[in-house]
Amino acid sequence: MTKKIIAVLLVLVFSNLANAASIDDLQKGFQMPPDDARIMMRWWWFGPSVTKAELERELRVMKDGGIGGVEVQPVYPLLPDDEKAGIKNLPYLSDEFLEMLRFTADKSKELGMRMDLTLGSGWSFGGAKTPLSEAAGQIRFERVKIDKNTKRIPLPAMIYAERLHGVFLAKTNANTIEEGSLQELTDIRDDNVFLPENADGNEVLFFIGGKSGMQVKRPSVGSEGYVLNHLDKPSVESYLKNTGDRLYSAFEKNNVPYSFFCDSLEVYQQDWTNGFLEEFQKRRGYDLKPYLPALAMDMGKQTAEIRYDWGRTLTELFNENFMIPMQDWGKKNKTKFRIQGYGIPPAAISSNKWADISDGEGAQWKVVRAARWASSANHVYGRNVTSSETWTWLHSPAFRAAPLDLKAEADIHFLQGINQLIGHGWAYTPPQIEYPGWRFYAAGEYSERNPWYIVMPDLAKYLQRMSWLMRQGKQKNDVALYLPNADAYAHFSAAKVHLIDVEKELVGEKIMPSLFESGYNLDFFDDGMLNSVGKVEKDNLILGASKYKAIVLPGIERMPLESLRKLDEFVKAGGIVLATRKLPSIVPGMKATEAEQSELKSIVARLFDGKNPKVKFVRTDEEAGTALKKILVPDAEISPDGKDFGFVHRQTEDADIYFVANTSNVKKTVEISFRSFGKNAEVWNAVDGKSTAARIKNWNKDVTTIALNFEPYQSHVVIFSNKNVKIVESKKETGETVDLNSDWQVTFGKNAPVSMNKLTDWISTEDTKYFSGTAVYEKTFNLSPSQSKTSMKLDFGEAVSLNFEPQKNGMATYLDAPVKEAAVIYINGKRVGSLWSPPYNLDVSGFLKAGENKLKIEVANTAMNYMAGRSLPNYRLLNLRYGERFQPQEMEKVMPYPSGITGNMRLISIK
Repeated sequence: MTKKIIAVLLVLVFSNLANAASIDDLQKGFQMPPDDARIMMRWWWFGPSVTKAELERELRVMKDGGIGGVEVQPVYPLLPDDEKAGIKNLPYLSDEFLEMLRFTADKSKELGMRMDLTLGSGWSFGGAKTPLSEAAGQIRFERVKIDKNTKRIPLPAMIYAERLHGVFLAKTNANTIEEGSLQELTDIRDDNVFLPENADGNEVLFFIGGKSGMQVKRPSVGSEGYVLNHLDKPSVESYLKNTGDRLYSAFEKNNVPYSFFCDSLEVYQQDWTNGFLEEFQKRRGYDLKPYLPALAMDMGKQTAEIRYDWGRTLTELFNENFMIPMQDWGKKNKTKFRIQGYGIPPAAISSNKWADISDGEGAQWKVVRAARWASSANHVYGRNVTSSETWTWLHSPAFRAAPLDLKAEADIHFLQGINQLIGHGWAYTPPQIEYPGWRFYAAGEYSERNPWYIVMPDLAKYLQRMSWLMRQGKQKNDVALYLPNADAYAHFSAAKVHLIDVEKELVGEKIMPSLFESGYNLDFFDDGMLNSVGKVEKDNLILGASKYKAIVLPGIERMPLESLRKLDEFVKAGGIVLATRKLPSIVPGMKATEAEQSELKSIVARLFDGKNPKVKFVRTDEEAGTALKKILVPDAEISPDGKDFGFVHRQTEDADIYFVANTSNVKKTVEISFRSFGKNAEVWNAVDGKSTAARIKNWNKDVTTIALNFEPYQSHVVIFSNKNVKIVESKKETGETVDLNSDWQVTFGKNAPVSMNKLTDWISTEDTKYFSGTAVYEKTFNLSPSQSKTSMKLDFGEAVSLNFEPQKNGMATYLDAPVKEAAVIYINGKRVGSLWSPPYNLDVSGFLKAGENKLKIEVANTAMNYMAGRSLPNYRLLNLRYGERFQPQEMEKVMPYPSGITGNMRLISIK
């Protein structure tokens, strides 16, 4: 068989697995998921000081650990150039640097791994190839106090790339302009503005189309410079030519990166661009110049509507001048455009229409944040894979996060619709650097230099299974939550135009938990989605590729009339609308007419007149879930309390897939009422790929109630289908145990074995307090012939919940586990499995024998204990050479942490 035919067959196989056609295919794919569902790592190249030998070694270690690809991110140096030390920082975009990119692409292809590339160094886009004229813009606002004797005022200093747009005289009180006092000053000469006779005001206000001056954050050597103007198409095209084309010249045309990546938009203060006044007039129908003071100060009732028009224009310019050129460049270069499409400039969720892959981040899953923002966009625009920057700041500082932390945060990303995890991350480290090597200032370290990596293949397989399963069929979210774009724009002010942050504040922290705890899941949408891809089909709202049963309006004041008309159509077709706190009362924008305002009020009054049982208004966000339950049967209602739970529902042609996660550090037993259609129910274990019949408590044509036990941070997959399920009785403890707590021989690293008569925390003795690595526990025990024939589990004891401690950044788990942090178990020379999350036990039936049995356990902790016993890196000389490009975070938390086996270890008979 030729290689070409084999390749075609593999494509067909993986295409089938990518969206399983039947329940049997679904189960096979779950047990053996395809490689393209593997997790990836953001791979930091510091300097970049990289060599081919180490690049290849690290790629191979990643692949062996179950990691399927990398996102290359060149960042700041960690050592100055030093030939004797073997450190050479390759200048960004140099021939030597490009050769390393080419080598990585070729080696990734050889290893069957995916390679993505950040189209820049650090963030946001910009750098050495971005001149000041193409740098991010800002409306610069300066105030000068005057008195009755002031006749003229010098103009503020400006450079060639800046332009004076307006000068105004006003009576001001703090940040408010007295009504009727604003007067434009036009007598400008000799670099001064001259005040009229009898000038009536106490301040002169200057508005300058300027430059923010923001520099690229965390740049590599040779990539330092201004952040790009993301609102100006010629500037963006220049960047793509000088940086993008240069980067992609490194690759063969048939082996370019799978996608190029744009990190979160952090172009701080970008609220302006050259030509903005002209674009504004063309789009909004009036001259903004007389109203410039409203961008920075309160000038009465018009202020909010002017700011709405300004914010909307910023988003439109971003879409047209950044998003579209980026996607077009990707198509030309046969590579996908992957972007964290939120931040500044104010990208709307509908801006993601022009992404090939919307990417998210963050574990804040009950508020308006980036991960659900990205998945919602992909659901609407018909893109099945949503990636996410995962584990940023996780259990800070670097090296502290353990496998349980990774699982717990990954589950939260799954709950938000993520199905491609990109770890944040993996620090390239030259082999001559002292252990534990380099680390990124704002992240964990998930490489083999953290000892618990011995279980990474098992952890990665869990994540791979869940990523693949969460791509099957279609997302079935009942609720579409309307994002308050118009209200958010109205809340903008000069230099403060962060749309998603304002929307988070306006939506609040109560409405989403209310809906989740009542048994619903949701996507976000906005006016751009509703009015471009929205349509009504019976009693469902169709938004692009997704269908919703209910629309929720979270305290909306402003709504474009076009959007309200669409909701009115939805209600007339039998749709559900729920509003909280307030009802829409304003058509936004300065040009909105009285007739339009009247029509809005008329529609709202009719919709919420109390006559339609499917249209409800509640005064508080907390009431939202309860109110919706009176109209719509919950999709997955959890009792006695769903507070700490989340779920995802996906549907294939012949199966309902539910992923349910306990996000708390407490063991819980619950009953979940699923709205399902299958006649049989199974529980699938994503840790080992096995399945069992579900414990059904109640079953009728509408709802199936299942009892489930959840360990802390545990998740379950529940599958409903018409498949015949073999009933398997759950195993229960019989009471017979074999104590294994004493008489161990323990070998720490390469040291000689020591006797451990009682299982002891490593940090309890000075000899092992600062040990980071793998310790091998060994002992023998005897079983009678009858015991050896009994099913048994090896149990390490219960985990203990710890008190919650707020994290400065990111999240953490709070559990005192009996295994710290990971263990691989062998019995009689055979690998039984690994433990790194609750429950801390393994079924060892089939591995035991009558007579003497040999038990070996490899236990690994984190690198923190080693770090605590030594001085931390001193970056003084580095900062003197390159300037301070980062600050190590939370170094006060570097200390020895409890390690080893500390639980009550027993063999327990089960049947």
